Amino acid sequence: QVQLVESGGGLVQAGGSLRLSCAASGLTFSSYAMKWFRQAPGKEREFVAAISWISDNTQYADSVKGRFTISRDNAKNTVYLQMNSLGPEDTALYYCAASPASPGWVRRTPNYWGQGTQVTVSS
Repeated sequence: QVQLVESGGGLVQAGGSLRLSCAASGLTFSSYAMKWFRQAPGKEREFVAAISWISDNTQYADSVKGRFTISRDNAKNTVYLQMNSLGPEDTALYYCAASPASPGWVRRTPNYWGQGTQVTVSS
């Protein structure tokens, strides 16, 4: 059974930083691209960042470029999202997700999703 478990969310003041983690189990982690999405109240879920299975390619939403960094540790089956210069607009439930390594992995809908971790940024 595949499990993706996010952690590291919380309440932070504007301008602050958080580091999210997502621990994966039940899948061959190094064979999956990993992604972060977020969903704010009343809004649709949106893509945040993605990283290929061997970390040679990363992608970011324009809204987080230069502030967020995605990384992974295949030895620990964990993907991270370092979030800096946070603003109230970053308040959302953050999900990690896994897509099999394949051409077109960036746009491919993930096969597996975590339950999410809440990030709240106060102004």
